[in-house]
Amino acid sequence: MRVVIAEDLALLREGLIRIFRANDFDVVDAVDNGPSLIRALTTHRPDVAIVDVRLPPTFTDEGLRAAIEVRKRIPALPVVVLSQYVEQLYARELMSDRAGAVGYLLKDRVMAVEQFVANVRQVAAGSTVMDPDVVGALLTHRSADPRLLELTPREHEVLSLMAEGRSNTAIAGRMFVSEATVSKHSRNIFSKLGLEPSEDDHRRILAVLAYLQG
Repeated sequence: MRVVIAEDLALLREGLIRIFRANDFDVVDAVDNGPSLIRALTTHRPDVAIVDVRLPPTFTDEGLRAAIEVRKRIPALPVVVLSQYVEQLYARELMSDRAGAVGYLLKDRVMAVEQFVANVRQVAAGSTVMDPDVVGALLTHRSADPRLLELTPREHEVLSLMAEGRSNTAIAGRMFVSEATVSKHSRNIFSKLGLEPSEDDHRRILAVLAYLQG
């Protein structure tokens, strides 16, 4: 699996390179600024890109903007954005085209190498993966919506886990319930949120996140 890394901190960039190479990824390029990221992505067209939100020259949202720009040229290019803090605006920006194949993770998650690599593989396969803290912030942002208020505590938990990119099997294991129970909760959630039911996990997650973005 071919990967491009964009991270301005040399220590973290080298750490990411080592992690991916140790897990059978081919690191085709590793850059430290926005313009170089655009060139790397358009040239190599990797299977997945790992992008720091804040890159030179502006150190604001240069990495995010570069990723969004390239996804206009290469639709649904898989991108995992890394951020130091939970920033709801960045999560919404990343999901704005609703094309999937995106991830938004806090940098602390890199330390849990096995889960981090699994999340990257999920995005490369076309799924959407959101950091649990980001999902929590989005849910809190929308908590005043009367439809969210109709969800039971169990349904709220299922919704959060679905938005993190977890399958019904994974959710069942996390909650210590059967997959049939998770499916029932999912149907109730979609009904209460006014969303069309779907057996496609990818479309289901995108629909929920689109709703949470408002």
